[in-house]
Amino acid sequence: MTTLGRHPAEADRPASPPGGDAPAISYVLPLRWHDDAGLAELTGYLRALARHARIVVVDGSPPPLFERHARLWCGIAEHVRPDDDLTVANGKVAGVLTGMRRARSEHVIIADDDVRYDAAALARVGALLEHADLVRPQNHFDPLPWHARWDSARSLLNRGLGADYPGTFGVRRSTFEKMGGYDGDVLFENLELIRTVRAYGGREVRPLDLYVRRLPPGTRRFWSQRVRQAYDDLAQPARMAVFLAVLPCVGAAVWRRRPGLVAAGAAAAVGLAEIGRRRAGGRRIFPATAALFAPIWVLERATCSWAALFARLVLGGIPYAGRRLRVAAHSTRRLRRRALSPAARPGVLAWHRGVH
Repeated sequence: MTTLGRHPAEADRPASPPGGDAPAISYVLPLRWHDDAGLAELTGYLRALARHARIVVVDGSPPPLFERHARLWCGIAEHVRPDDDLTVANGKVAGVLTGMRRARSEHVIIADDDVRYDAAALARVGALLEHADLVRPQNHFDPLPWHARWDSARSLLNRGLGADYPGTFGVRRSTFEKMGGYDGDVLFENLELIRTVRAYGGREVRPLDLYVRRLPPGTRRFWSQRVRQAYDDLAQPARMAVFLAVLPCVGAAVWRRRPGLVAAGAAAAVGLAEIGRRRAGGRRIFPATAALFAPIWVLERATCSWAALFARLVLGGIPYAGRRLRVAAHSTRRLRRRALSPAARPGVLAWHRGVH
């Protein structure tokens, strides 16, 4: 990998999008598609978004799709390939690093390709970045098929305990450059970014009432993500331990013919999710049925946690884009040691120069 510094080819690029001055906020969208099923919808979103932000789309799609995207998004966004000097296992991180090199604004939004901001949310993130280094919005699914309600239970439980992990962040570019970016050889890249900002003394804000719409995945993709998302919890050992304990506890209660304990656990999960739903006006965003899915989600995560642990201990990691990623995310303590190391000068972290 390289440092976050400007790519040499950028000297010839225009600093402003076609047709006007550079907006006050940049928007970095990393994507890698294998089909264009949602292309028309995304193009419409980018066209509307371009009125409020300078967009950089970092596209790792195969050549025929990349060329189609380039034609459609010409004049809407700067459309580029991931920089070939970024040798990271996690393609999304390569896209983010590439996009941040090209960001012109101090305030930058990083968003997955299924995130849909409106003008008010963009403005709110920009305002919060005046006094914060990282802004962590709250995603919500819209529309809400059954599997989106199921997965919304995860968001509600996270809100009940603190804050959710969204598919989008607001970040100050100067802070990101000071950090030298973040490690791209981890699975849970969002947590890695959060912890890296903290390790460098950055201020994170978590406005629970900053709701940003997210399109739900298809059913097949939903099922394919179950074990991978459980693997993320290896970066949070206490949380992982709780989920690993669920199935043995349920099994013991059933063996001893004490169904009341199972019912009490299910009621506690629903109650915690409902607390999350009621925080910061969440009842107008999340349906009550989402909280009812909490016990099902907990059982799913408990089951998949054992599969994730097997993948870690026996298989050496989780499959991701043709490779196996072993590390979910590094601890804040370890990242802080790196930040304080004399070798980790701002913007030239060794692990962003391909040195491992």
